[in-house]
Amino acid sequence: MTMDIRKIAVNVEETHIEAGRDIAPATRKAVAVAVIANPYAGTYEEDLTPLMDMGAELGTILGKKCVEALGITPEQAESYGKSAMVGENGELEHAAALLHPKLGAPLRKEVEKGAALVPSSKKMGSPGQVLDVPLGHKDAAYVRSHFDGIEVRLNDAPRANEIMVAVAVTDSGRPLPRVGGLTHENAEGKDGLR
Repeated sequence: MTMDIRKIAVNVEETHIEAGRDIAPATRKAVAVAVIANPYAGTYEEDLTPLMDMGAELGTILGKKCVEALGITPEQAESYGKSAMVGENGELEHAAALLHPKLGAPLRKEVEKGAALVPSSKKMGSPGQVLDVPLGHKDAAYVRSHFDGIEVRLNDAPRANEIMVAVAVTDSGRPLPRVGGLTHENAEGKDGLR
């Protein structure tokens, strides 16, 4: 089954000042979102393999777009996340099929390594609704400075028979982190936790 992409949007957020303090270098997050036709909108389908395969394609496409938007090399990526919103004629399981079985491995390739689970969220929505993309350190889940998120919203998506799929990548953690725990510099990235 061919994936029908209606649009792709990419956004980069930079924080230069936080709490009156200069952030140098600025913390940066990129989010890339694709709006695709939902081939199963309005119907029940037992086998969601085609959506899983589309998820693999989107992991590559959207991960690459984020890394390029940040102007970094893959190994410079520090955190990532994924999210999907199905239109009203879809099911949450359609979002799950896109995100979970196959999207992660191609995304990890685009950011080099990625030992930690990719944080995710899914929801049902309508055009203009905000989609939250959770973020976590790509190699060590216990790096608290990288617990974060980014929002994405498109005024015309998802339509009833569409799915909005987003991937986010950062080149840093939150600005001014000070809640302790494992640091990015001390993360080993062996077990996905530390």
